[in-house]
Amino acid sequence: MRYTAILFILCVLLSCEHPQFTDDLPEQPAPSLTVSIFQIEHTPFAAFTRTSAAEACNRLCFAVYDKKGTRVKDVNQKLGDDDFGTASFQIPEGTYLVVAVAHNSAGNPTTTNPAKIHFTNDDGYSDTFYDAKEITVTSDPQTLSLSLRRNVALCRFVITDDYPDAVAKMRFRYTGGSGAFDSSTGLGCVKSTQTILFDVTGGQKQFDLYTFLHNSEGTIHLLVTAHDEYDNVIHEREFDILLKQNEITWLKGAYFSGKGNITIGNVTSSVDISTTWSGQSQQTY
Repeated sequence: MRYTAILFILCVLLSCEHPQFTDDLPEQPAPSLTVSIFQIEHTPFAAFTRTSAAEACNRLCFAVYDKKGTRVKDVNQKLGDDDFGTASFQIPEGTYLVVAVAHNSAGNPTTTNPAKIHFTNDDGYSDTFYDAKEITVTSDPQTLSLSLRRNVALCRFVITDDYPDAVAKMRFRYTGGSGAFDSSTGLGCVKSTQTILFDVTGGQKQFDLYTFLHNSEGTIHLLVTAHDEYDNVIHEREFDILLKQNEITWLKGAYFSGKGNITIGNVTSSVDISTTWSGQSQQTY
């Protein structure tokens, strides 16, 4: 009997199946839409040049909207990410609007509404490029290549005289432009008061002020104030400056020793200094 029991136990053990282990995982569905930044256009005076996303910006934002304008997917990337410049989306079949924004601000814009891509004073304003395209997604995977173009105007404010000893900060407050743009046009879509504060203890004298104009050109009203370390105003001046989209207006002069407010209404000269922008104008105050 004992041998019979042992034999029975051995048969049971031998007949048991050992579990099978495998590294195979369920296949993930291929993305239905892959968006890549093909190029970013830089428009100089005589010709145009193109550059990669990594050379033009340190942040990229992708957003996909349905036909009602509702954002269904979005991806934000930073320079250094492995997939910087390319975003993949798994979305149902249908027609969508794809918007890509390249910029250098400290934070990403709000992209909830394609008609109002919105940057804030807290995150700052920077050189910005965008593209928007409609695409019909089918059951077959697709790749959409985007070519981004600049849609900001730049006022480059330069101080040529010396700072008084007490000055620690410079504040630039300007109206007439917009901190948000409509992706269908690239133009400004709100009336903004844009404010930027710079610490100048290191001696900085050039300040870049970006805005989205409501048309291809427009005038901003700029209030420039110098502050001490306790935020007391030491000096202030006001300027009205004509800007053009995708152009630099240099505003240069003796801020502290100069007097009065300045209206800059006409472009006095164009100089081929940078191939990055379509034009530049030099102004003095």
